[in-house]
Amino acid sequence: MTALEQVSHETMVFMRGRYCLDEVGNGKDELKFKQGKRTILTVYSREDRFDFMLIYGKKEREVFEAQREAYSPWVQGIYDSAKTYHDGKWMMFPVSAPEQLEEIKPLIRIKKKPNRKPFPKEGAVYGQCGQRCDLCVHYTGQDEARRQEMIPPLTRMYGISDWSMRCGGCGSDTCHCKDEPCPAKACAAQKGLAQCRDCGEHPCIRVTTSDHMSMIHTETHDGDEITWGILPYVPYQYEER
Repeated sequence: MTALEQVSHETMVFMRGRYCLDEVGNGKDELKFKQGKRTILTVYSREDRFDFMLIYGKKEREVFEAQREAYSPWVQGIYDSAKTYHDGKWMMFPVSAPEQLEEIKPLIRIKKKPNRKPFPKEGAVYGQCGQRCDLCVHYTGQDEARRQEMIPPLTRMYGISDWSMRCGGCGSDTCHCKDEPCPAKACAAQKGLAQCRDCGEHPCIRVTTSDHMSMIHTETHDGDEITWGILPYVPYQYEER
């Protein structure tokens, strides 16, 4: 991955893995992470960077001020120069490197404490690509009550009404992609590996079925769509690391 791809991927890993929020895009260059009407974070996609916008109210400013010495001069400078309006202090952080993203994460935590309960690892079933088979609507071992919980948001997200296909997981006779290996499995085979999880580059964007699953995008998806339509298919975005 390039530095910008790393920033994009790690942003989604962090925001989805720790927060259950709606993702509201404008179809062009803007993605908002929202809880109801409240915006937690806005990300703008630029040619050479991502601009992260945070708006701090009075209480959030008090928290930052109490710990400001823990932040770099870069963060402190942007905070001090940001204008304060009636609805809060508007801060814009240009991010083009993973190291800068790491400085933004604590600021997001000030805005909102993580609210996603990770899926338990106990009983997890992993495919050769590293995805969680046991969190897939098609998995033969799926609890039927959970399957019915998954179907409405998956239908909204993908516009598909028939979810009757069943897959027993990698190596089974009913494996959905045993005859035509998915891009991830094909890549592993080319490297002489039995599974993607044996690769030093895992996880990578090739593990997902489309870039928008793991990268900053401009589509709109609600929190349930993210939980059931994306997280099971993007390694490590569904559990604490």
